[in-house]
Amino acid sequence: MECEPSPCSSVVSEESEPESCDESSEENELVGVFGDLAALPCEVDERRPTCLRCCRPEKVCLCPFLPQQSLEVSTCVYVVQHPAEESRVLRTVPLLAACLPEGKCNVIVGRRFSEERHPELAAVCRDSRTVILFPGPKSQNLEELVKPKEAGTVEHNIIIIDGTWRQAKKMFLHNKLLHLPKQVQLNRTLTSQYVIRTQPTNICLSTLESAAVALSILEQNNDIQEVLLRPLTALCSFQLQHGAQVHHSKEHLLKNGLYDKPMPKNKRKIKRLEKFVTDYNICPR
Repeated sequence: MECEPSPCSSVVSEESEPESCDESSEENELVGVFGDLAALPCEVDERRPTCLRCCRPEKVCLCPFLPQQSLEVSTCVYVVQHPAEESRVLRTVPLLAACLPEGKCNVIVGRRFSEERHPELAAVCRDSRTVILFPGPKSQNLEELVKPKEAGTVEHNIIIIDGTWRQAKKMFLHNKLLHLPKQVQLNRTLTSQYVIRTQPTNICLSTLESAAVALSILEQNNDIQEVLLRPLTALCSFQLQHGAQVHHSKEHLLKNGLYDKPMPKNKRKIKRLEKFVTDYNICPR
């Protein structure tokens, strides 16, 4: 396709007057200046060396807080991760993967999932041994589904959605595959230690914390929870020592009048916030 000249472009005809010496010298000076700039060496943005195991910068490596050997578990964890989580600096999923054997922590990134594009996930969702950790009116308490005699003999699969609550909710509602497994929630009361990131309510847990509790139930081994939470505690402690602030939950801020964002004027949104404070079924317990 031919391009027409822009109205602002200068078209020189045969009748045009020759350039003056002043204009020519100015152009030469500009060429010289830009030529000098072009000759300057480019600065390469070098990233800090990263630990291959915990995915943290080597100077703040958390490997001393990870188990020396991967935890022996029969359960396979499938983390369905929102794409926005990949770019976050303080993620907990790499710590989870570093604690588990190869193949026991599988991360699948995306917003929409189908049988054609994600056959492995589809097969897991159709497996009778699979549960998905997502609270709601249809959720059963995970402890009630696990029989003590099954520990270590039944290879369960557990799907955990990794993202903010809003992202996780949208992903669950918009993906029919995620409705196939049994829906479960955690009944244990555990206050989140992930205080360097704002949680919706006081009982909301990070992905690592949710996995730690769920695995300790499925494997009938409370030591798993302690081992998995150790690197998270170290991460938060390090961040707080280097200037990070404690992030109270949104529920805490609203109840104590510390919510610094402007309150909505729309009555429906106000009622939604009030319901948010009182509705504890939105998060794993």
